[in-house]
Amino acid sequence: MDTDESPTAPSASDTPTVAEAVVDHMLDAGIDTAFGIPGKQTLPLNRALGERDARFVVARHETAVTHQAWGYAETSDPGAMAASIVVPGPGDMNAMNGLKNALNDCVPLLHLAVETEREVRGGEGIHETPPETYDTVVKENVLVDSPAGAVPAVAEAIRVAREPPQGPVRVGIPKDVLASHTRQPAVGDRKPAAPPAPPAAAVERATDRLAAADSPVILAGGGVRRAGASDSLRAVAERLDAPVVTTYKGKGTLPETHALSAGVLCGGSSAELRDLLADADCGLVVGSDLDAVATATWSVSLPETLVHVTLDGDDIGFGYETDLGIVADADRFLRALEGELPAADAPTEPASASASRAVTGADRATAVRVADRDRFAALADERAPDDPLRSVEVLREVREALPTEAVVAADAGGFRLWTLVSFLASGPSRYVNPGSWATMGTGVPAAIGAKLANPDRDVVALTGDGGLMMCVHELHTLAAEDIDVTVVAFNNDDYAIISEEASRSYDLPGGAYGWAETGLDLVAVASGMGLRADRVTDPDAVGEAVADALAVDGPALVEVVTDPAEPQASEWMTRER
Repeated sequence: MDTDESPTAPSASDTPTVAEAVVDHMLDAGIDTAFGIPGKQTLPLNRALGERDARFVVARHETAVTHQAWGYAETSDPGAMAASIVVPGPGDMNAMNGLKNALNDCVPLLHLAVETEREVRGGEGIHETPPETYDTVVKENVLVDSPAGAVPAVAEAIRVAREPPQGPVRVGIPKDVLASHTRQPAVGDRKPAAPPAPPAAAVERATDRLAAADSPVILAGGGVRRAGASDSLRAVAERLDAPVVTTYKGKGTLPETHALSAGVLCGGSSAELRDLLADADCGLVVGSDLDAVATATWSVSLPETLVHVTLDGDDIGFGYETDLGIVADADRFLRALEGELPAADAPTEPASASASRAVTGADRATAVRVADRDRFAALADERAPDDPLRSVEVLREVREALPTEAVVAADAGGFRLWTLVSFLASGPSRYVNPGSWATMGTGVPAAIGAKLANPDRDVVALTGDGGLMMCVHELHTLAAEDIDVTVVAFNNDDYAIISEEASRSYDLPGGAYGWAETGLDLVAVASGMGLRADRVTDPDAVGEAVADALAVDGPALVEVVTDPAEPQASEWMTRER
């Protein structure tokens, strides 16, 4: 083997730096977009990215960069991913929030963390933290020790991130390694392993149970999104004539304009939706771990006969008794199931259960949707003419103003429950919000990532004032990077979901955690950062304001003043009508 000292070896100056070799491999692997904040430690990577015309988005806080990479992947085809790049210590720790969010949501991203130089490690160098600090917030955490091991580590990280169940992978590379001219070994092309297929016998048993049901229901989770299984989900739902309920992460996997779409299982789910699940005689749960957030700590009643399909066997039987558990990829299972089920209009002998139903699956789904719309209308009607707007009114107007193909990134916070239950998602890549991690401050960063992944589509961030203030710095990123995103900010000058609980359960005064006396002027904030911005207080003006913002060639913000005292979705949607 040639060495740098051999007569045929290139000189150090002719050998690319490790940073250059890493970036070249990223580009070869389809990763051409990175998010980060440059520091002295990351400059070798930043220079290599710039020289290769890769997109590096300079954020204003590291908390945002992993959310940006998460939003990029969530609105792309399964397996598409971006990178985040941070300095050691504070930068890396700031990014942990988004890494955990991506881990919970099984979203792939490559996180390059520049480590303290090897000769300084252990001596309390600037920003030094033990690399194992990050073990629990990523799918895999790798530390590069040998300069020749950098590209192999990155190659393996990309494979692991893309292999189901997908997730974020951290690669720590010391600063001195990145700057060195160390030839990298050739790395063979290792594809992610194919996700597991369901056993044929298990598919047959699932078919028997579901085809015989008089009132089946499907609960679809984020695994359907990650597997790209929306078409298969729709085909199975139509063959079973089964209403489809989704989890937080499954929202949009069946377009919510479809006749079988019944809504989202979340903290704001209506009594009628919960009754739909409880009254079904057989349920298919696919691509969900049935976590405590979606199921209200497993208090939601599910059908007694339950077929549960997930990639992690530990999820089966946790929280709910399962009649039939299957460890398999959502798309591979659904396609296999579709192949076993009779076509929706095909005659069978004897007649299938669906053929004899007096009430169809579409009827059952429609009943829930109508009941929900009645609740939304009653909430809007309850508002006095001079009172601030209710979230459902704003969301209705925003939805009507947006093109079907628009990508929507919804933040966490009190308004998110109203978004989950009332804002219709038109497809899996057109809607994203955080799942069980439920971290606030994701809306604008995720929209930035989504726009980079979908440059030809309108992208809108839905956020509350609380969530926006946790990432308000990224408004300046929108302006500085000229990223054409429209931000719709619901401003009620309150952490209203917390104030409501404080008043109801702890006898604190109303608005205990609001700031009405020092109200936020989001138009002034956004304008000061270089965005066009408008404020809206009239429901009839919301749609026009959003349409005008979409027409702007560049980022814009629409601030909508909403009512801090409006009922919370978790209370309003479950009360007796």
